[in-house]
Amino acid sequence: MTHYHHTFGGESRVKARRYCLFTEFIYIYRIPITLVTSLDMDPIRNPYSPGAGTPPPELAGRQAVRDMVRISLARIRIGRSAKSIMMVGLRGVGKTVLLERMRLDAEGDGIHTISLEAPEERSLPALLAPQLRVALLRLSHVEAARDLAVRGLRALAGFVGKLKVTYQDIEVGLDYEPEPGLADNGDLSIDLATLLEQVGRAAQSANTAVALFIDELQYVKAEQLAALISALHRCAQQQLPVTLVGAGLPQLRGQMGDAKSYAERLFDFPMIGPLDEADAREAIEKPAEAEGVSYQPEAVANILSETQGYPYFLQEWGKQAWDTALLSPISQDDVTAATAVTVAALDESFFRVRFDRLTPSEKTYLRAMAELGPGPHRSGDIAKQMNRSVQSLAPTRSSLIAKGMVWSPTHGDTAFTVPLFDAFMKRIIPGA
Repeated sequence: MTHYHHTFGGESRVKARRYCLFTEFIYIYRIPITLVTSLDMDPIRNPYSPGAGTPPPELAGRQAVRDMVRISLARIRIGRSAKSIMMVGLRGVGKTVLLERMRLDAEGDGIHTISLEAPEERSLPALLAPQLRVALLRLSHVEAARDLAVRGLRALAGFVGKLKVTYQDIEVGLDYEPEPGLADNGDLSIDLATLLEQVGRAAQSANTAVALFIDELQYVKAEQLAALISALHRCAQQQLPVTLVGAGLPQLRGQMGDAKSYAERLFDFPMIGPLDEADAREAIEKPAEAEGVSYQPEAVANILSETQGYPYFLQEWGKQAWDTALLSPISQDDVTAATAVTVAALDESFFRVRFDRLTPSEKTYLRAMAELGPGPHRSGDIAKQMNRSVQSLAPTRSSLIAKGMVWSPTHGDTAFTVPLFDAFMKRIIPGA
């Protein structure tokens, strides 16, 4: 007798029982094993990777923006003008993954990169200073750039020394004594511009460029964002090879315009949205095909309908559909069975982590929005739903924008920054 072994780990007992019945059926009726497409949907080989910033197995539909960044970096490296690039989009569209992929692309092309995320509680100088130190130390190993890199490190020492009092979260090791008068005015806008200028001159001498890859830029405070834009503008004016590739929520474009009126002329703002049908289908089917597994067409159609093409949700549905299915091809029944598990997983991770940061009044506001549908919604309609005035709800709305939960596509409109959050709010606060 041939024995078929399978390890289920955390799989449900129902799936294990189905598997045993299936293999028993094959043995009793002497079905040739070669007729079975896939007997073992091994969870260890599940190719999908839902997670915060976790690279998907197939980065579908993003080649155009990757090419845009590659060309921009190549141009500034040879002294040609090119705009910095700021990707904007909702949660779950893969901005963080894309930003890291672009950074790796740049490193592969010989560009010096700095990678950081802007959390709400840290200052921009505190984030930049240690990373700029590393970049300058790397540049100092290039003989042609050594003197300029050392001068950059002296500028960094002056920068930190003067701003440490204002921004008490700056912690960075210093390698050289400061040079008096170099990035030590104590004014962030002036000193950051001087510091990035020194970085740019060192990079220019090394025949390379320095690219800042910064995620979650919507959390940078207005005056610090203005200083960064001003510093990049100065580098662009002097044709120095320093640029920014950033990512943030949709409100970031307006924040940058408010910080510096010329920001829209200094940056390109590609909108990163859900994948179209062809790219979403590729994101689901191609990773499975690499493992010898296929989908029934209606199963893929079901996933595309449930996820609306958002990359994070595609990964979550793909993972759960794989773990639910007993054999290939993955069927519509498998996807239907996986949907309840997927929704529960999203509720406990993707959605709940954001919901738990809200105050009771903010939850009530979002629940009223959810009752109106996905949005965007007029502020007056939300106020009417809550039997409140628009003015009385303005502080709550502003707080939700600051937390990155909602944004304003046009004046007076409010929309969720998290796709499918309206359905989650109805599940978590039913019957409100």
